[in-house]
Amino acid sequence: MDESLGLKSGKKECWKNALGWKEKDFNDPTILDIWNFRKKDNLIIEGRIKIKDVVEEDISPEIDGKPGISISERQWLQVQKVKNRDSSFWIDKKNLEREMKSWKYPLHFIDFETTMVAIPFNKGRCPYEGIAFQYSHHIVDKNGRVEHAGQYLNTERGVFPSYDFLRNLKKELSSDDGSIFRYSNHENTFLNLVYRQLKAEKKGVPDKNELCEFIQLITHSGKKSDEVWLGERDMIDLWALVKRYYYDPATNGSNSIKHVLPAILNSSGFLKEKYSKPVYGAAGGIKSHNYKNWKGVEFKEGKVIDPYKLLPKMFQDASDKDFNILLSEDEEIRDGGAALTAYAKMQFEEMSEYEREEIKKA
Repeated sequence: MDESLGLKSGKKECWKNALGWKEKDFNDPTILDIWNFRKKDNLIIEGRIKIKDVVEEDISPEIDGKPGISISERQWLQVQKVKNRDSSFWIDKKNLEREMKSWKYPLHFIDFETTMVAIPFNKGRCPYEGIAFQYSHHIVDKNGRVEHAGQYLNTERGVFPSYDFLRNLKKELSSDDGSIFRYSNHENTFLNLVYRQLKAEKKGVPDKNELCEFIQLITHSGKKSDEVWLGERDMIDLWALVKRYYYDPATNGSNSIKHVLPAILNSSGFLKEKYSKPVYGAAGGIKSHNYKNWKGVEFKEGKVIDPYKLLPKMFQDASDKDFNILLSEDEEIRDGGAALTAYAKMQFEEMSEYEREEIKKA
């Protein structure tokens, strides 16, 4: 709720009534912010809503015998940071360095956009069948040079894209045996899904075996899979590394990349210096397929602006005539939810070629 427009927050009105809170109380972090905390209901019943009221016995931090920090240790670290008004980040440098020594260069970073819709886009497919329609692929070499190495996006209507998506990904990742990275489980889960689609495919897919072997190479099987495998190049999960080796109070307990990225940028002088310059898509800078002289870091009141909010808006060069036929109400595509909505619009809706091209670029 945007209170700057004079609108009230339902949450605040409810909490003020139920807890007797004043406006200043909402500045204090609450137990709802503690990551993966399963005992919050007990504390709410006791009337202990704020993190500063949590004691060590509520968390009972314990070592789990694995490298890095356990779930309960991380929770207690978060509580201690709040209690001590400590805004500094924590990093397990020793164990993170040990992990990094096992990586093979060049490093490959991939990110998928996918969707599952009730009404299939394509004839012969099933309701809620997974579709992989976009990926991005960046490379970092052993000297730290970053490159936007490749990408895939299906915008053609009536085409089931997942197998072509996979062929292109296979081609890009097969030129070396460098380590492959994802953020959280989505990429592994979806490649397992495409594996099952291929196995069940009744229509002829001439390279079915090669595609299935590639999936097994870079993934591990899901818990409910009939087959069990662990790929030789199984993707490394950066989300898992964050949970074990890094914590910044600026994330407010979240491990989402939408919170972790701005926190890291704000705490790193090196990154602020590098990416506040127009290096992305610049001559002698970072090779990009989509940008030219792009700055990923800008500041407001001394803090890094959320990079997702810097993404260019669509329809900036639209003529008056074009604006009259635009169907999209959104001016930007910031996240996966917006991306799958935009993809669905391109599949289902009639739109001008101008709008289709703008959505494709976004």
